Amino acid sequence: MPSPSLSTTFAFTLSCIPLTFTPLSQADELLAAHDANTQSTTVAYQAPEPFTDNINRDDVHDDDDHEDEHAHTEEVEKIVVQATRSGRIADDQPIRVELIDREEIEEKAAMRPGNISMLVAETGGVRVQTTSPALGSANIRLQGLYGRYTQLLADGLPLYGNQASSIGLLQIPPTDLGRVEIIKGSASSLYGGSALGGVINLVSRTPGDTLNGEALVNVTTRDGQDLTSYVESPLGEETKGSLTVGAHRQTKQDIDDDGWIDLPSYERYSARPRLFWEGENGESLYATTGFMTEQREGGTMPGEVVADGNPFKQAQDSQRIDGGLVFNMPVMNSLTFSTRASAMVQEHDHTYGDINEDDQHESYLLETSIAGYSGASDWLVGIAYQAEEFTSDTFEQFDYSYEVPGVFTQLDYELTEQLTTSISARVDDHSEYGTQFSPRVSMLYRPGDVTIRGSYGQGYFAPTPFVEEIEAAGLSRLEPLQDLKEEQAETASLDITYTLENIEASITAFGSNIDNVTELQAFSSNNTAIFDRVRLVNAEGETQIRGSEVLLRYYWRDIKLTASYLYLDATEVSLDGNDRRTIALTPRHSAGFVAMWERHGQFRVGFEAYYTGTQRLNDNPYIDESNPYWHLGLMGEITTGRASWFLNLENLLDVKQTDEHPLLLPSRAASGQWTTDIWSRNDGFIANAGVRVKFGN
Repeated sequence: MPSPSLSTTFAFTLSCIPLTFTPLSQADELLAAHDANTQSTTVAYQAPEPFTDNINRDDVHDDDDHEDEHAHTEEVEKIVVQATRSGRIADDQPIRVELIDREEIEEKAAMRPGNISMLVAETGGVRVQTTSPALGSANIRLQGLYGRYTQLLADGLPLYGNQASSIGLLQIPPTDLGRVEIIKGSASSLYGGSALGGVINLVSRTPGDTLNGEALVNVTTRDGQDLTSYVESPLGEETKGSLTVGAHRQTKQDIDDDGWIDLPSYERYSARPRLFWEGENGESLYATTGFMTEQREGGTMPGEVVADGNPFKQAQDSQRIDGGLVFNMPVMNSLTFSTRASAMVQEHDHTYGDINEDDQHESYLLETSIAGYSGASDWLVGIAYQAEEFTSDTFEQFDYSYEVPGVFTQLDYELTEQLTTSISARVDDHSEYGTQFSPRVSMLYRPGDVTIRGSYGQGYFAPTPFVEEIEAAGLSRLEPLQDLKEEQAETASLDITYTLENIEASITAFGSNIDNVTELQAFSSNNTAIFDRVRLVNAEGETQIRGSEVLLRYYWRDIKLTASYLYLDATEVSLDGNDRRTIALTPRHSAGFVAMWERHGQFRVGFEAYYTGTQRLNDNPYIDESNPYWHLGLMGEITTGRASWFLNLENLLDVKQTDEHPLLLPSRAASGQWTTDIWSRNDGFIANAGVRVKFGN
């Protein structure tokens, strides 16, 4: 059994959750007034438009000149959180949910309009880790847990797959997002094995009653361009629709002149229409489909070679099509019937030097549930079927097909006016790893102005060949999988949030114990001293993560200051089995500071500084431990009428990992990779500028 020491861990963080609280009875009235179907779990358009900071701006802005500009923030909006499935507003969630609102999404879209990596990376406890230096792919680590444990959802649907590849993070533009919901820690009780480390739910914008939209054009000093457009419109008395399209390109860049491409070239096109329908009797339907195609290329520059004297081209062509729907229907006065379904098919054509690997990923979901509320309780019972398939045209021995029927339930109960608890559980019958039980217990205690949340959960993860090193190097040197066990974890957290006038603060403790972590083991195929192949094995012993976050926010007139600190003590059993060592690419200390001066409808100016501490490095022949570094950035945006002109300066100190040591290895790694891991940045200073034009009413 995992160690019980989780209960002794303490940490510090500032929650993004609004800090004005509504009793459950009032929340029920609010939800009923909005529509009976808001008690359901995942309808994309049942929630109001993205929330604003939960601060009374009359207290913050006492200048009469600003009264009209900030009238839109004077009323606190109530957000029905989708990711927790309870149908509760954010204030009343026993499960801690961090929210990124539309205003912050617009800020980050001006900095990185092509993908969501920067949007999520600057949230406390979240780290975007580069997995392939050749292609630039990355995944999301929540509170030190491996990126493969993070479930990425779109409006509550796994449209990017149950175990989306790392490249998928770079193929999602933020243009059509209304908000982002983040649950840290095991959420397997809600979403199954793919959510062992947590959930990131991308919630789409809700169309209004008139034609509206925007277009954004962006260029960078590294010869990159982005063009995105979003339009929404009513399509009838009960129907609304939206459409998002994007075109993105980047030319290959060898920034340090070592013959290796530091910024891969890519050309990507995407489109996503959405349909929203509400019936006269409270029925609702949300449907969407998505299309994406991309050609991405990295490796050696033309005419250049690696250490064996040969060129090494690395490329990936991707095509993805997906679709999903959510239907809700009130049943009697206090029940809601809900069905949701999704399907995703993604094809990849990989090139690793002289080896071509073609494959296809498929993911399917069908789920039905009934939800209700009575008095002080909200409950949910449902059944689900998930399937995931991988088919390789080149290495058929790695094909797999997972089928996972399951049942799940959740009960939120208000014990007193100050104390609310949430209990959820899921039983999955995995076709490969058998019966899996995933419970979670969360509690919310509000004695006055203080909010205390605690959670404990267990979950599992079904191994696949695609650990980070294999995504970077391909399958050609991997032995067929044998006798792997499912990865199992328990996670716990405790956080305390407090607001004093225009200061917000919160402290959190979190910890995780993971058993059977899958990792690569190098070996020699011909009994020599040269390791030329790898196998996937379950690591010995228990991986333990203990951490703490601190985050403070201060509001003064038009200025918002945010400071954060994250401490991580992440260890695994050492290779000799006699001691513990720090998990590679996991900084023990990291911190951030952001200052934003904004007048709504006029301008915004921001400064950010992020510190990353030392990290242990794996199989790096040059250094065993990285050096700490700072990332500094400046951005500005001016609005004139319907147009907003922006300029963003990234990495002002021109930090590059290759200033510390070469990126290329002196000999090819056993996995087939030709580069060291990325622990810093490899793009140097970069600037981007563009314009966002809004149209409609």
